Amino acid sequence: MTSPSPPHQRDKYVDWLRALSLITVVIWHWAFTILQWEPEGPVPTSPLGFTSGLWILTWLLQVLPLFFYVGGHVHLLSWNRAQARGVGIGAFVWRRIRALAVPALTLCAVWVVIGVVVTRVFDIPWMGRVVLLVLSPLWFLAVYLVLIALLPVALWLHRRYDVLALVWLGGAALVVDVVRLRYGVEAVGWLNMILVWGLAHQAGFFYDRVVELPRRYDVALLWTGLFALFGLVYSGLYPGSMVGVPGDKLSNMAPPTFVIVALLIFQIGLVEVLRPAMERLLEKPIWRGVNDTINSFALPLFLFHTTGMAIALGVWWWLFGFPSRNPAPTLAWWLERPFAILGPLICTLPVIALFARRGSR
Repeated sequence: MTSPSPPHQRDKYVDWLRALSLITVVIWHWAFTILQWEPEGPVPTSPLGFTSGLWILTWLLQVLPLFFYVGGHVHLLSWNRAQARGVGIGAFVWRRIRALAVPALTLCAVWVVIGVVVTRVFDIPWMGRVVLLVLSPLWFLAVYLVLIALLPVALWLHRRYDVLALVWLGGAALVVDVVRLRYGVEAVGWLNMILVWGLAHQAGFFYDRVVELPRRYDVALLWTGLFALFGLVYSGLYPGSMVGVPGDKLSNMAPPTFVIVALLIFQIGLVEVLRPAMERLLEKPIWRGVNDTINSFALPLFLFHTTGMAIALGVWWWLFGFPSRNPAPTLAWWLERPFAILGPLICTLPVIALFARRGSR
């Protein structure tokens, strides 16, 4: 008589990486978004455009490649368990899409209604810009939903061609950059929204294999990605920042360039090099509790963080007036960054309590 299989054990490090990537995006938006007031309404800019050399931090803080990578791993694990229970791929994909799309679309609908009502009732022409600023950070969830919809294709490529699928996706992304940057066909660049992020997601299917590699391969991945980043950035073809910076000739993110592939390799190597130390840390009760708490709130916090930020800024402007036309960060601005996080956090938590279910993933 065979003994029952042990229950599935969650990978605490995967939970940590997924939550950390979302929280990093939230803190970046709260702390490093500069809103200046123009006649047409609030206009965002970034301190990266005013501070020389600060862009190097984006090689660590632009963690969306890591988010898609971990997402691919989680989807493969979830599909394997669902398949073992007899669930079809169509039902699995629809369930995943619905779980993410319903709260996101609800948030979008609420803000669109608010924008229309405020614009018509109070005759505020720039309210549409406010709605766009609040909802625009959700763009990568739309890409994520597309990748979930394409999961049957991604799984077939993985089963049929294994690592070749990564090579082809990376090669296609590089070809897109050549056509875009060498021949000036800008529109083709948007194909990389699927190719580059699809590559990061597909790479997550190899997560277990990467974990099993000897440590010297982790270090090799880190240095390969770092050298690739250095070569691509200092070739003069691509900007150094991994986020859009006003004044740069192009953005590595909108649409993503081949530089993001190098960033993905660097970040995979980095998190694997850090794995032993982080796994020991996450075994401690206090850090295990921190990890569980962050995971419970990471997605709701991301969904509603710009709503909380809009509330906090609205209250601040109502009390103290609109910000100066001069967006350059001063010493006082840098010293205020903890408060720039605290205010939106205080305003976001009640929104989560009202509209989000605790523990959603």
